[in-house]
Amino acid sequence: MRHAFQQVDVFTDRPCLGNPLAVVLDAEGLTAAQMQRFAAWTNLSETTFVVAPTTPAADYRVRIFTPASEVPFAGHPTLGTAHAWLGAGGAPRDDDRIIQECDAGLITVRREAVPGEAASAQAPSGQAPSGLAFAAPPLLRYEQADAELLVHLAEVLRIAATDIVAAQWVDNGPGWVAVMLDSAEAVLAIQPGTVDLSVGVIGPHPEGGPAAFEVRAFSHLLTTVEDPVTGSLNASLATWLFDTGVVDGPYTARQGTRLGREGQVRLSRDEAGTIWVGGDAVTCIVGEVDL
Repeated sequence: MRHAFQQVDVFTDRPCLGNPLAVVLDAEGLTAAQMQRFAAWTNLSETTFVVAPTTPAADYRVRIFTPASEVPFAGHPTLGTAHAWLGAGGAPRDDDRIIQECDAGLITVRREAVPGEAASAQAPSGQAPSGLAFAAPPLLRYEQADAELLVHLAEVLRIAATDIVAAQWVDNGPGWVAVMLDSAEAVLAIQPGTVDLSVGVIGPHPEGGPAAFEVRAFSHLLTTVEDPVTGSLNASLATWLFDTGVVDGPYTARQGTRLGREGQVRLSRDEAGTIWVGGDAVTCIVGEVDL
């Protein structure tokens, strides 16, 4: 049976420079086994399937699969699915906000103005990029890393333990532990060893640099060890940075540089304390998939 399909690039305003996502838009009737098989075949970090919501509060429900398993939530699939759904004619009941249902609950996605030249850029499909942001889900584990973990993190990253400025569990589902280094240059220099956990590394750029921070994400759950651009990690890092006073206003994180990508993630916290994770998305492929 044929299903509407898109492949989109997330956290970029130009194709092939962000994090790709496969989206099956009318996945009603597919079994979990069929979804998993297709996700394994695409071999992307995630593939999503849009189905009817189970609650009247949601505009749609999304199921998110890695090549190995279904996951309750992930960041770039959230923005990418909303972008694809809107591009295929999806109409939210609230013009400014989309309510996405996933296994982690209801996630709010809001439209944002696309900054700079992004508004005029065109993807191959002819669809201009969209600026979207999701409200970050709560952290499941949020505590300082102990001394034993610090030693292990240094071994995984193949750096000296004294190079670690701070380390903190910031898990919002995928199991992230965050490591802060003293500079973006130090982050870009990392050549990890055997990765057996999900670790995000962050360091500041000099003032006037391409972004406020450089971010890299490594995980044993990924097919390629390093993720190009990671919404869930940036969401949890933002909570840590705002709570500790490292940042006090909106900022941009750059990710994917060592992989030849140019991911840009926009982070902010509103007056209610909600972290918003924003970025652009572009459509690269539109068609049908026979499942």
